[in-house]
Amino acid sequence: MSAARNVLTPEALAMMDVIARTGSFAAAARELGKVPSALTYNVRQLEDALDVLLFDRRSRQAKLTAAGEELLNEGRRLLEQVDAVANRVKRVATGWETQLTIAVDGVLSSTTMFELAEAFYALRPEGVADHGVLNERTGPGTRLRFRTEVLAGTWEALVSGAADLALGVGIASDPQPGIQIKPLGEIRFVFAVPPHHPLAAVEGPLSEAEIIRHRAVAVADSAQRMEPVTVNLLPGQEVFTVASTQAKIEAQLRCLGCGYLPEPIVRDHIDAGRLVVKETERRPQPPRLGYAWRTGNGPLGLALQWWLGQLESPKTRRALLERHGSAQAES
Repeated sequence: MSAARNVLTPEALAMMDVIARTGSFAAAARELGKVPSALTYNVRQLEDALDVLLFDRRSRQAKLTAAGEELLNEGRRLLEQVDAVANRVKRVATGWETQLTIAVDGVLSSTTMFELAEAFYALRPEGVADHGVLNERTGPGTRLRFRTEVLAGTWEALVSGAADLALGVGIASDPQPGIQIKPLGEIRFVFAVPPHHPLAAVEGPLSEAEIIRHRAVAVADSAQRMEPVTVNLLPGQEVFTVASTQAKIEAQLRCLGCGYLPEPIVRDHIDAGRLVVKETERRPQPPRLGYAWRTGNGPLGLALQWWLGQLESPKTRRALLERHGSAQAES
């Protein structure tokens, strides 16, 4: 195996590719600036190390055997991976992260997040392009990863290192050391039920005594290690727990329960009469949301800097909170 590793070099794999593409040792030698005997010797080394025949000696053309075809296919894949590693190293040297993970609370606009992703991938960083890393598909070359979280799970993803940037975290009065947090804004919640729900016919503001007699729908906190957060549930109330805000909306539309919903997300349902907003005697304060990132010891990567720059825009922050609608695809 060590002998095979010694001969399976990028140069040898590239040589195989040229021979197969040109169809002869002589043509490949001319392209590579070598004599045909040198290529023949190198192919013999490969065959001896692998203990297989790579070319059919009965043909005058450089015809690959089945083993040769396999080596060529895998060799091309390996060469692409080598190039990719080299390109990622160059990107790191220019300051662009290899990967950026963003944790997004489920109440924020996925449409806006995808539009920001489009703008990010459309970047043409001068430093990266000068190193020949860029093509029309890669943008700056940083791999983006979005993950949807709920309540404390968004914060946990950041502090655990699973995410580099967290959007929609609750603004703590005393943030942890090494973490920077800025306000994103407030999102208004409304108590809503479908028109055929018993609470829809109740006149006046709903009391807790009236609400507790009906099943609530709650979105499960996605935190795995931190203490999960419970919001707007009454002690002793029956609860139907679902995994996402979209699932909670679906459950309440089907009259499987009641509860508070983000007004911007259900605005279309309210306008269409599919949900009825009810006043409640206890009016919860709209949650104050923020975005946070780890400061670390060194300079921030250029990809994270770009996203933070976008979040400095009041228009972007407002879109994340407000830009929902029937045309929005669920993330």
